[in-house]
Amino acid sequence: MASRLKNLSKTEGAIPSAKNMKFALVYAEWNSEVTNALKEGAIKTLLKYGAHKKNIFIHAVPGSFELTLGGQYAALYTKADAVICLGCVIQGETRHFDFICDAVSNGITELNIKYNKPFVFGVLTTQNQKQALDRAGGKHGNKGDEAAVTAIKMVHLKNILSKKKK
Repeated sequence: MASRLKNLSKTEGAIPSAKNMKFALVYAEWNSEVTNALKEGAIKTLLKYGAHKKNIFIHAVPGSFELTLGGQYAALYTKADAVICLGCVIQGETRHFDFICDAVSNGITELNIKYNKPFVFGVLTTQNQKQALDRAGGKHGNKGDEAAVTAIKMVHLKNILSKKKK
């Protein structure tokens, strides 16, 4: 597994300024030790690249399954340019993991298309709690950081392309 060898949060390419961008951050309350670390990582990264605190709208949902509807609400009721969805699903003894991961990834993908706006999939899908913690600020970085950078880059891309269309 390649992730054993590196920090997965190392970014490649230039990261544009987030100064004039607005972000909704929707995170799952379930497994709060992990999801709070993801949330804090995302916020820190957005601020690092120039986002204003007043332009980061933070909302909790009960679990990862609810990220899709929470993300839709954020798109409808905030002026966010992008929605960052953060959660954690850990493999258990039943197929519940498969159903939740499939539903959330498909739901977030559909929101991207429906709203023509970036909805970033920042959901950890790990085999155990240790792997989740390693990816929520541990030895493999913070998926929240990655999700924030992805949101910034996607808003920037949309802004550039929409200007060219005019």
